[in-house]
Amino acid sequence: MKSAVLGKAVALAVIVLVLLWFLVQVQNIVAERTDRQREAQRSVADSLASAQTLLAPMLLRECTERWEVEQGEGKERRRVTQERTFTLQALPDTLDIAARATTDLRYRGIFEVKAFVLGATVEAQWASLAALQPQPLHAGGRVTCALPTMRLAVSDARGIRALAVTLQGRTLPVVAGPALAGGGHTLEAAWPAAVSLDDGVVTAKATLELAGTESLAFVPAARATQVKLASDWPHPSFGGSFLPIERTIGDDGFSATWRVTALASRASQQVLGAQPLCRPRAAADPRAAMGQEASARASCIESFDVAFVDPVSAYALADRATKYGLLFIGLTFLGVALIEVTRRLRVHPVQYLLVGLALTMFFLLLVSLGEHVTFAWAYLVAGTACTALLALYGKVVLGGTRRALWFGVALALLYVALYVLLLREQTALVLGSGLLFAVLAAVMLVTRHIDWYQLFGQLGQGSAGVGTPSVEKRNNA
Repeated sequence: MKSAVLGKAVALAVIVLVLLWFLVQVQNIVAERTDRQREAQRSVADSLASAQTLLAPMLLRECTERWEVEQGEGKERRRVTQERTFTLQALPDTLDIAARATTDLRYRGIFEVKAFVLGATVEAQWASLAALQPQPLHAGGRVTCALPTMRLAVSDARGIRALAVTLQGRTLPVVAGPALAGGGHTLEAAWPAAVSLDDGVVTAKATLELAGTESLAFVPAARATQVKLASDWPHPSFGGSFLPIERTIGDDGFSATWRVTALASRASQQVLGAQPLCRPRAAADPRAAMGQEASARASCIESFDVAFVDPVSAYALADRATKYGLLFIGLTFLGVALIEVTRRLRVHPVQYLLVGLALTMFFLLLVSLGEHVTFAWAYLVAGTACTALLALYGKVVLGGTRRALWFGVALALLYVALYVLLLREQTALVLGSGLLFAVLAAVMLVTRHIDWYQLFGQLGQGSAGVGTPSVEKRNNA
């Protein structure tokens, strides 16, 4: 008796290990397809433009100071002219950006990549240009300066489709500027000779059309920065150093407003200190170590961003589903074993294996179908197919149509429960623990009157198999 029960227990343990190996292979497939999707995103970013960070206008002025010093002694004593070159910078006092981002979906094979086209009007204002007035550092020093230059910066200049700049109402020609240290590309416009540096308030305006992929960020480099952004994408993910103070999200898109002052942000000091202009955090390689990524981003200029994310990622949900795979298989095996115990049936380990393989096929179907249809439809088709297959098979294994129907209903409810767990990420733990408690309570209630000693004794004596008459019955027939 003991050897028969122990043998079946060992066989079931081996089957569970085999099924666990299959689940690991499905997880590897999900990881491989996820990597291919990231490759598609990088491919589009390499051909179009990557995630974008926008640094609004600032003024720069190149200056040179010359002064004379005496060198040597006696007859060798002479006056030598020395010089230093430096750059004066003036960040705007106020910065207002009104922008709209229109999503532009691109494809690499079956993989979808979310690109966007940003149309923005940028208005910067300087209350005075005192920061651009040079002061000599040496006695008798003479300072000469060129006319200022207005500079904008983006993290990927390939995305610039159009740019028009005006200063005090005068249109300025724009040329490509030098690359920023640590990353970023600049665009420069020369100061018009007709505009005096002593005019008082200076206003610059830029109209920009910028393409990018996945995410968009802004640098609050002014004393007071306001950004109003609208988009047709209904699933924004706000991040960076500051969240919007106002936001509206609907099925037809979102709108958000940020207001940041220099009292709350270090961005102005970081810009003046020539820290790198980095891409938004959504564009960072997710495979990078979190510590390394956080360390690298600590040196970047502060920004706030919005990512155009898909809230129902087929691969992310499929990966989460496979993590519940062993629990799913265990609960199904528990249901079969419960029927086997309460109805005095015998289910062969091979039949357990086939049931388990059908369950693992569900996850593979979910991944493959999810690449071509929405996740909900993929889940419905895969779950329906596996439920119908197991219910049909259960008609023979469980010894009757009625039991097979109840088994199919239980499986369908289990699939529904798993779907709810997948969509309710924030409450998955409490829902999952509640489900397990409910299953345990049901098992305890159903089996509370079973005499386990007598039951295992009958199993050890070799009761008739399901769908197969016992030897004694065959002889009597």
